[in-house]
Amino acid sequence: MAGKFELYEDKSGGFRFRLKAGNGEIIASSESYKTKAAAENGIESVKKNAGDATVDDQTS
Repeated sequence: MAGKFELYEDKSGGFRFRLKAGNGEIIASSESYKTKAAAENGIESVKKNAGDATVDDQTS
């Protein structure tokens, strides 16, 4: 099963999304957006940019 984005309204009335893996585990969560449209734009941004993203390991 493929991963999916879940778009939902948080307790404060904002909109958030989370990315779930195919097994249902949450692998990413968003900030709170004021509008649903802004959250949808956030999803599109992740889709567009995540595929080519590099890892910046700052643990050392």
